[in-house]
Amino acid sequence: MLELASPAVIWIAVLYLAAVVGIGFWAARRTRSAKDFFIAGQGIGLLVTALAATSAAFSGFVFIGGPGLAYRIGLASMFICIPVGFTSGLLCWVVAKRLRLLAGVREVYTIPDMIRCRYGSRLAAGLAALAVIVGTVGYLGAQLQALGILIEAVFGTKALLGAWSLPAAMAFGTLVVLVYATAGGMVAGVYTDVFQGTLMMGAAVAVFFYALEAGGGLERMARTIAASEAFGPDHLDPLGATPLVTAAGLFFVFAVGTLGQPHMLHKFFMLDDPRKLKWMPLAIGASQSLCLLIWLGVGLAVPALVAGGRLAPLAHPDEAAPQFLLGFAPPLLAGVVIAGILAAIMSTADSFVNIGAAAIARDLPRALGTRVADELRWGRVAGVALTTAAAIFAFHYGDLIALLGTFAFGTFAAALAPAIAVGLNWRRVTGAAASASIATGMAVNLLVEFLGRQTSFAALPKPPFVPGVVPAAAAMAASFTVLFAVTWASRRRAPAALDPAVEAVMEL
Repeated sequence: MLELASPAVIWIAVLYLAAVVGIGFWAARRTRSAKDFFIAGQGIGLLVTALAATSAAFSGFVFIGGPGLAYRIGLASMFICIPVGFTSGLLCWVVAKRLRLLAGVREVYTIPDMIRCRYGSRLAAGLAALAVIVGTVGYLGAQLQALGILIEAVFGTKALLGAWSLPAAMAFGTLVVLVYATAGGMVAGVYTDVFQGTLMMGAAVAVFFYALEAGGGLERMARTIAASEAFGPDHLDPLGATPLVTAAGLFFVFAVGTLGQPHMLHKFFMLDDPRKLKWMPLAIGASQSLCLLIWLGVGLAVPALVAGGRLAPLAHPDEAAPQFLLGFAPPLLAGVVIAGILAAIMSTADSFVNIGAAAIARDLPRALGTRVADELRWGRVAGVALTTAAAIFAFHYGDLIALLGTFAFGTFAAALAPAIAVGLNWRRVTGAAASASIATGMAVNLLVEFLGRQTSFAALPKPPFVPGVVPAAAAMAASFTVLFAVTWASRRRAPAALDPAVEAVMEL
């Protein structure tokens, strides 16, 4: 890593971090209830909701993890990005309208709230809350890991602290997240989302074209990468060394699995007027497509620069974006982009602290038949505990940010997508089917992930799947299968009576 960024980059980063802390304290004064903390008072407009949904999905995972994954496996990483062309429409047409309408007729602040409201099952809601907690630890951990890598790059802590550099940078970033997120809740998050979304769309376009210029254009970069021993022509192949089953699995998880992402679905609860949803696919799809240019641009430029001898081989693939920005972009652009990445990480971290804290302080107690007396206060306490656990987990995970994010995304997808996407559109799906599906998706994903990574127990078998199968893809397929199988098995029974308000929403 570079020893120290330019003064302009450092000052922009410092000012941004200070502004984030200030937003947290400012928002804390406007957060007076659990409704304010969890869904920003349900008074957010179209543009802010769209930017919030984009910010929740695109953060350290995309801006740091994306170029890192592209550096490791080449253009095959883009199978994660391809679904963006239609997932915004899928979200809005399949689930968004009913989610927002349910939040209008019942006290629905979270996805487990929605599960309990739709199925009338505390078991299904409790399992959904557990899935949210598990996925949140992974996804929030990815944000904290990205934040630590960025802080380490900007302030040059590796030269001073050596092996303690990343832990110290992650600890500092975690502290900032705690102050920001646990104080202001979702009120803080939505204001950062506006800044982050606007900034990153412009910055991603600028970085993309600057990356093309630094690498000598697409044709020259392709020739340089293909001719190098370190990368070779496979790096530019749509599959390359990546098995077809892996690429197809990533596409499946990041396409259909989007319907089970609570950090994105949660944003629809905040929309002030559900009639604005007709414009949401365009707003979300356009903003996400522009932001992904940084993945493609830096993901191609850095291997070309390394292959051409203009940049030393990276010690870790996740250093790709910081190395390019600090070594090849103008200081002002680098500072603005780094501030935008910090904003993306902070707003996404806030989303996960929020939904994870709600699962602990609100959803699990209600699933057990009780209620926490002060959900706002205990939500903040839960946020501190969850963020600390996520930082520790991310540090010990020991792999790419994109892979950690894929694990978390897959946990949400496998556990929640079938019960939400199918259950909101087919009234015959029962609480038993939803519970079985959620439990299956979560258990299979965790088990396959553990067996695939563990090295401590040689006697334990490796996953009995074709090599290259994405654990989340197998888990989501199992979850859908169980949902339909249990529903089919109970087909001769009369459908359970739904809450009249839920019945009315599902008929719209």
